[in-house]
Amino acid sequence: MLKNHLRRDLQWLKRQARKDRRITVGLLAGLLAAWVHQLPAAGDDSASPLLLAISAALVMGSAGAWLLAAYFVSRTLRVRREPAEELRWIARISRGKEWAFCSLSAYVAWHLLHFVTALLLG
Repeated sequence: MLKNHLRRDLQWLKRQARKDRRITVGLLAGLLAAWVHQLPAAGDDSASPLLLAISAALVMGSAGAWLLAAYFVSRTLRVRREPAEELRWIARISRGKEWAFCSLSAYVAWHLLHFVTALLLG
């Protein structure tokens, strides 16, 4: 009876992980498109060196988190059949989703920085 519960829980975790992987891949693709669209327009501003340093740190932080998320998701392309490998697969997807949301947070903070700067200077 315990094996049935564990098997059912593992199946639920795998379904949830597949859904999380789709969310993560969509989020990573959207972030990449947003950065490609935003960065050429952001290079025109001439601001103080401090604001440029903060902006660059946010861009680099977002890029680093994006790369980590992409790495974890790419490691989940092949599914193993052993339960321990399946749990590692689920954990990688979860970590990839967390890093994708960290990248999104840095992107939002970058936008917020530019918005506040435009309000105060313009």
